[in-house]
Parts: sequence; C-alpha cells; structure tokens
Amino acid sequence: MKDREIFGHWEMDTVKGKRGVTKSCLLALTERKTRDEIIIKLKDQGATSVVKELDRLERKYGDMFYKIFRSITVDNGVEFADHEGLEKSALKEGKRTSIFYCHPYSSWERGTNENNNRLIRRHIPKGVDFDDTTDEDIAYVEKWINNYPRGIFNHKTSAEVFEEEVRKLA
Repeated sequence: MKDREIFGHWEMDTVKGKRGVTKSCLLALTERKTRDEIIIKLKDQGATSVVKELDRLERKYGDMFYKIFRSITVDNGVEFADHEGLEKSALKEGKRTSIFYCHPYSSWERGTNENNNRLIRRHIPKGVDFDDTTDEDIAYVEKWINNYPRGIFNHKTSAEVFEEEVRKLA
C-alpha cells in the first residue's frame, strides 16, 4: 500500500466544525492512488454515524464497493471506534472492507487524507459551524478537489484518474 500502485486503498478522517458549537462534522475519504475525495456531512461525530455512511456508500456502489474500497485506514478517534461495524457488510455476509488504524499521534500515516483536508479548509475554514454548511457547499468543495489538475498525474484530475481505475475493474 505504501507505493500507491494498487487502487482501492483509502484514508478516512473527520474534519471538525466550530468547537463547542456544532455537533456535525465532515467525513473525508481519500483514495491513495488517485487522490479522489469523498466528503460527507455527518450529523454528529459518533461511530454510529460513520458506520451508517459506509453502509450508504456500500449500497451506492453495490458489488463494485468491494473492489473500490479494498481497505480504509483511520486514526484512533472515537468516531472510528466501532471496528466491527466499519468492516461488516450491510449487503452480504462477512466483511465489506479491511480497516486499519494508524499509530497514535501519527497523522503522517494518512498523509494523503491530511493534504486533502487542507484543500477542504481552503473553502471551509476552521471555526465554521458545519450545521450551517449546505450539502451543495460540500458537493462544490468535493468537485473542486476532484477536478483540480495535478502535476503528479501529468495535469489530469483525480476524477479522471479515478474513473480510469474504476473502468479497469469492470
């Protein structure tokens, strides 16, 4: 996974809103090879909300989910505490993906996700109350990140590279 040659390995984190004011947050998933980003607004920072959104993504992608989301690496936050729930498929018996945890205080182990979180912060700065952030605002930021030309991909976008990888899976 370190060399980013294999598609389908993700990093996941939450982006917190205004401290002490908002319960909601953003769930940010970043595919390591393509840098493709998925941003989802969560009503709260609980583990149940994260599992619910992974269930929704699994339903959205159907059988392709298991190829697109081979593994997800997270930090040790309470929102990722339900290891079994994160891995357990909502559509079939067994696992939907493999969950890996970083070492404590080692955000560099999810460096791609941390870099994309900085891109989110270009549009939604720290201190913003996510309760006031619309789904359209979040979709705009996700689209901007995924359609940003990247030198590492010879100026292709993450969305283009992601689609190329998904086509190879079919």
